[in-house]
Amino acid sequence: MDRILVTGGAGFIGSNFVHHLVVRTDARVTVLDKMTYAASPAALEELPADRVRLVVGDVADAAVVEPLVADHDIVVHFAAESHNDNSLNDPAPFVQTNLVGTFTILEAVRKAGVRLHHVSTDEVYGDLELDDPARFTEATPYQPSSPYSASKAGSDHLVRAWVRSFGVQATISNCSNNYGPWQHVEKFIPRQITNVIDGGRPKLYGAGLNVRDWIHTEDHSSAVRTVLERGRIGETYLIGADGERNNLDVVRMILRHFGRPEDDFDHVTDRAGHDLRYAIDSTKLRTELGWQPMYDDFEAGLAATIAWYQQHEDWWRPAKEQTEAKYAAVGK
Repeated sequence: MDRILVTGGAGFIGSNFVHHLVVRTDARVTVLDKMTYAASPAALEELPADRVRLVVGDVADAAVVEPLVADHDIVVHFAAESHNDNSLNDPAPFVQTNLVGTFTILEAVRKAGVRLHHVSTDEVYGDLELDDPARFTEATPYQPSSPYSASKAGSDHLVRAWVRSFGVQATISNCSNNYGPWQHVEKFIPRQITNVIDGGRPKLYGAGLNVRDWIHTEDHSSAVRTVLERGRIGETYLIGADGERNNLDVVRMILRHFGRPEDDFDHVTDRAGHDLRYAIDSTKLRTELGWQPMYDDFEAGLAATIAWYQQHEDWWRPAKEQTEAKYAAVGK
């Protein structure tokens, strides 16, 4: 893994993966990022310039993508529009980036003969009932619920088709909900943390009973590196850390951490088509590739994340007012 191209490497999960590569490997990394509102140049600034370079460009632009891909040994494809609320308001960017962008990457790696790892989401599987003991596995049928998850499902299907039809050397991973440093304040956990830091009240969709299988982004990064090093071409691996919590419990944990009453939050109108429960069975990744999460205590990982947001107010503060104004305009 000498030269790695990371698409979307200035975003939340992608930038954490770049940090992971710099610490854990000797790879030289190129980040390709369109630098939309969710990207963060600050997340890459502290990294060594002789190891990491940033190219600003669109993953759907073949003129940018193809020469970059040809100059690398591996492509790790994180670039995606990923916020469900935004996909309900305007699906077009999700189709463009998640489908056309993945197609552009696939054509580039096919021409150059470069190894690809495609990063996807557990949301492609739809949801599970709250009282269902089952978890998602690699054999679970796809039933996406939103424009976001549908576009990611489509991108997964494209990757599998290019593997089978053209012999592209690719793997896929589907991960559960990430939390950790550098996540935009529009997302659930950093929004609640920063609300409380500001002396406000967390906002909870509906009754807050929707369950997510949380994983610290450092564990996601280590899992992706494990798949790159030991995964079998053409295979899909589900990434999860047994972190199932409902949204109400997460809000209560955050409030407890700050010494606030556990009922000191506001209920807001639920999201349309809000999936009930996600749960990942990562047995294949653990038994075949020997991966284990480092953050197996969600509450401890959440406390570390709260501390990061307390220490990096200068980073998230500029986006906070605009984000809350956008939510307030729709009563959320």
